[in-house]
Amino acid sequence: MSSPVVSLNPWTDLSTMWSYPYLRNALIAGSIVAIIAASVGWMMVQRRQSFLGHTLAVVSFPGASLALLFALPASVGYYGATVIAALIARQSSDAQTADDRQSNATIGTVQAVALATGLLVISRSSSFLTSTTSLLFGSFLGITSNEVLLIAVVGVVTGVVFIAIARPLLLATFDATEATAMGIPVAALNVVFAVLLACVVAATSQITGALLVFALLVMPGATAQILTPKVWKGCAISVGLGLGILWLGIGLSFYLPRLPLGFCVTSVGFFAYLVSHVLVALRSRPHLQGNVA
Repeated sequence: MSSPVVSLNPWTDLSTMWSYPYLRNALIAGSIVAIIAASVGWMMVQRRQSFLGHTLAVVSFPGASLALLFALPASVGYYGATVIAALIARQSSDAQTADDRQSNATIGTVQAVALATGLLVISRSSSFLTSTTSLLFGSFLGITSNEVLLIAVVGVVTGVVFIAIARPLLLATFDATEATAMGIPVAALNVVFAVLLACVVAATSQITGALLVFALLVMPGATAQILTPKVWKGCAISVGLGLGILWLGIGLSFYLPRLPLGFCVTSVGFFAYLVSHVLVALRSRPHLQGNVA
């Protein structure tokens, strides 16, 4: 089979991609993941919990590996491991509020143990060697219709929950004391968001792999934060960036088969992040010149 050739017509190129069932599954599942990852990831950036998000991504690797070892769907391991890790991390954070450094050290320790466990699991069988790259760095070849359906269900549930808690959670993020005084259950919201983040990480891991989740979870939100200080506008920009990063990344990987999917998605996200810095620098230059004058 010859490699696909990009044309000068974006619609033709998109139609070519859409004609492949496996790629169609990747585009549908990836779009759902991009929306929920960019929105929840934006909130994660606002709450300064990127380290927790990274830990959950790392934990998803041994979770999926263990599931495959016991002949279970990888998604069982993805969701089970990340949700359990999120609850443990949340409890650790609540118990160590007075010492954030100790809390971060605990989370970092969980990361190391998780990666070591994943390595142990994949070393038990040579059959894992073919799937390890996909588990770590993502692939659009193995996304089945059942996985698309599962990701769609997760996307709807997480989307509804996120919309329901977004306003009080944002208030609790910026002023927990005021939120508590207003009767907002801050502790409960923290737990709900941790579980929500775990589900989003698990879904994203199936597209980008465990080690490159940040391409859709952090980069859109971090880029949006640079582009605008406005809260909900930033969230909307993050979602738009997430979709753009995902579709361009899949397109690059499809038309340039030697480039892995995870690399393409991450590279597009990083390019958007750099461009945002350039745009902000250019936008602020006249203001700086006016002050100097």
